[in-house]
Amino acid sequence: MRKSEKLITNTIRIAGSSTILFVLLIFVFLMKEGLPTIQEISIGELLSKRWYPIEELYGILPLISGSLIVTIFSMVIAFPLGIGTAIYIGEIAPPGLKEILKPLVEVLAGIPSVVLGFIGILVLSPMMRTGLKLPTGLTALTGSILLALISIPTIVSIAEDALYAVPNSYREAAYALGATHWQIIWYVVLPAGRSGILNAVMLGVGRSLGETMAVMMVTGNAPTLFSGLNSFISPVRTMTATIASEMGEVASGSSHYHVLFFIGILLFLFSLIINITSSSLSTRPKSGKDQVIS
Repeated sequence: MRKSEKLITNTIRIAGSSTILFVLLIFVFLMKEGLPTIQEISIGELLSKRWYPIEELYGILPLISGSLIVTIFSMVIAFPLGIGTAIYIGEIAPPGLKEILKPLVEVLAGIPSVVLGFIGILVLSPMMRTGLKLPTGLTALTGSILLALISIPTIVSIAEDALYAVPNSYREAAYALGATHWQIIWYVVLPAGRSGILNAVMLGVGRSLGETMAVMMVTGNAPTLFSGLNSFISPVRTMTATIASEMGEVASGSSHYHVLFFIGILLFLFSLIINITSSSLSTRPKSGKDQVIS
């Protein structure tokens, strides 16, 4: 191996290893600043239903509840729309239209979330307030819809790439067996691109869970615990919005300070669970139903 090739190989190896190192350093920093919470505040207080740091009430259940509400419901909206759009662009749209839609989706994915938050406040929130006759349009439902709009371009882009990577020989073999276009999409292309599609959905979930500015602007920022369907049309507060809105004003080293870092640890663990789930699902052996051509 020439010296230049060896240098490039070592550089790539160092870059790959440094990524793991950075993640570990972030986790160590979060643990260092967040674990004192366990010593200062009891588990019962942390799992209480009220977040009001002024009175030293640090119940994080409303924050977890708010994050889960907007994330799950945003995926309910984004998953069918994102995968459906990816199927249309990759398998149905004419080549000319595809050349327009694909770059457009990439542009939408690059729009800053704060800009989408302004759109949510000025357009989506008033529509929700007047359409559903609510006292305020800043609700969990508004945040979920906005998060879905933010996640859809990511899901579409990655899922379409996964469908594009499916070899044309699969489609040609299915045509030779007499399958229709829709049968090929449903029974051949989608199972073959399952790994990439699952990764797209999980990245969308991660994008929704980690979004800060947009949800902070349109969800109302009220730390209320989920109590039924009415919670969808009520203000909520997410974990990310809490960290962003309170970290700049909290005293360093205080209990409030450590609790915010403890929330960061929970977000880190949630992201880790999402990535592990995505990896396990994408590498799972295909079932007999997925074996179309034997």
